[in-house]
Amino acid sequence: MKKLSIKFISFMLVASLLICSSFSIGAIGYNVDEDITRVNTTFYGDSKTTKGFCWYTSDECNSDVQVVPTASFNGSFNNAVTFSGTGREFKGNYFHKVDIDSLQPGTEYAYRVGDASANSWSDIGKFVTDGNDNKFSFIAIADVQASNRENFAKAAKVMQSAIDTCPEAEFVINLGDYVNDCTNDEWDWFFDEFKFANMSMTSVPVAGNHDGNLKWNWFNNLFNLNSPEGSSTTTGVYYSFDYGNAHFAVLNSNDMYPMSQQQINWLKNDMNASDADWKIVLLHRSLYSAGKNINKPDTLIMRNVLIPVIDELGIDVVMAGHDHMYMRTHQVKNDAVVEDVDYITEYYKGEEIVFASNPDGTVNILPSTAGTKRYAVNDNAISPIPEAAAEAFSTRDWGGCYTTVTIDNDKFIYKAYIRDDETGEIELVDEYAIKKTMGQNTVDPNYEPLPTDFYSNIMPNITSFVTEFTKVLSKYLFVIVPALIKDAIGL
Repeated sequence: MKKLSIKFISFMLVASLLICSSFSIGAIGYNVDEDITRVNTTFYGDSKTTKGFCWYTSDECNSDVQVVPTASFNGSFNNAVTFSGTGREFKGNYFHKVDIDSLQPGTEYAYRVGDASANSWSDIGKFVTDGNDNKFSFIAIADVQASNRENFAKAAKVMQSAIDTCPEAEFVINLGDYVNDCTNDEWDWFFDEFKFANMSMTSVPVAGNHDGNLKWNWFNNLFNLNSPEGSSTTTGVYYSFDYGNAHFAVLNSNDMYPMSQQQINWLKNDMNASDADWKIVLLHRSLYSAGKNINKPDTLIMRNVLIPVIDELGIDVVMAGHDHMYMRTHQVKNDAVVEDVDYITEYYKGEEIVFASNPDGTVNILPSTAGTKRYAVNDNAISPIPEAAAEAFSTRDWGGCYTTVTIDNDKFIYKAYIRDDETGEIELVDEYAIKKTMGQNTVDPNYEPLPTDFYSNIMPNITSFVTEFTKVLSKYLFVIVPALIKDAIGL
């Protein structure tokens, strides 16, 4: 009888623990609402203290986010801070946007999104805020551009390899063309397959032509981005943010033929207002590419308009997508290779690294594609593309590409990797590093901001269109077409 009592007590203790565990599991969100989809976190204002959130539901409901520092997170959101936003109908679903503030710098948070009144929540995500040490890493990919779940899943394996390679990454840049036809199915597949990444770090979305051209308002309604007042968000969003001692400007290259004067003026105002040590521009269409799109009118116009602005603003790095091949330029300025670059070799974390020392000009990076649609190298790419290329190759019949960047005060360290389609093995295929003297960038107190509204730029836009169209027509008649003819007849 005594042994039976001991067994009974033991059974009750185990049962009690299981019951308590089930309540704990429910509290931390494992019993999630499967109707909450497409969850993502973005930069929205000060990267040390704010974040933006967006997600979708099939039905109309409230829009709430709860956050708790992971250091004090015990599985319950009872002590969470709740922020509320708005929801709207779009393409048969409802998108929800909430921006939150008063976060602590350099802190990791657990979060969930949903409807607090209905106690309906997503699974748990996490993010980290920018610290104060000017040291951070991030991942960049481009052109997933899949049209079926199978190919999204393949690209997700590339993304997982990126996280495995750089587990300390605090955010991920996607350089556009998330999808191919911009349908509900494709966006659902992307967010399903990339959920592990989208809910574990902050996203930096860049609008691709497959995400915005003739697919109006999709991009802006999928991500909560702090767009400039008065800017158009129909085909995409341009915005900027600081992280550590770097300033990032994200352009909308769907705003083409040529890029609107209001966006160019915004970029000049934005960069001239920053004294960040590192200045980085992100966009979809690449200024330097040996892919199939480099000779097309939209790219030629964009190069004519944007390259002089990049030079004027002293941009260190431009990262872009669009052409699904790999290319990294030498340092370039005035659309030509900078010849007098000094290089030094130093050890960083036990690794010998060659740094370009205070180089003039800009390095342009095109990290191929994380997806399965890959281009050959275009042997007819216009000059000076071939001369500018430090590395240019196709990833066809090889694998998906991803890149990592570490910024550590005065150092910028970039690496590119390929995940082999067949074996899953990872290969380092390119690397580049820059070291520069800190504190060189200053803000001119006498700088007068340029107008960024539509009406003030009507005439500049018309003038620019006529000028650039004429230049491109001339380029086709006297350079591109003759070169194609010579190539066709074997001269």
